[in-house]
Amino acid sequence: MKARVTGVANGPKAVTAYIVHATPQARIMLRPIRAAIKAAAPRAVEKLSYGMPYYSHHGRLAYFAAFRDHVSVYIPGRVLQAHAKEIAPYWRGKATLQFPIGTKVPVRLIAKLVRARRLENEG
Repeated sequence: MKARVTGVANGPKAVTAYIVHATPQARIMLRPIRAAIKAAAPRAVEKLSYGMPYYSHHGRLAYFAAFRDHVSVYIPGRVLQAHAKEIAPYWRGKATLQFPIGTKVPVRLIAKLVRARRLENEG
């Protein structure tokens, strides 16, 4: 499945534009994800990387992306493994969480994971 908005050259140049160009159903999910990441890591740098929203703070912190059938959040490092039981319904690979379009996004959980990743990066 291709992301709703692909390619930096042809796609949006900022995270706000990325969200605006997503489908209405994805937009409803992307906005709280963005807010949760920014609240958990207020000093993180926000930009697009690989055509999707990316946050860095002392290294890679998190990404998110909209696809036709789901929205994904990518959190690198050991954070997801440390919270395996809590994230089990959403975990789709080493660093990937998926939320089907139209479902409620667990923003508190995302904020918790991003905070843990921020601390991992700072340590």
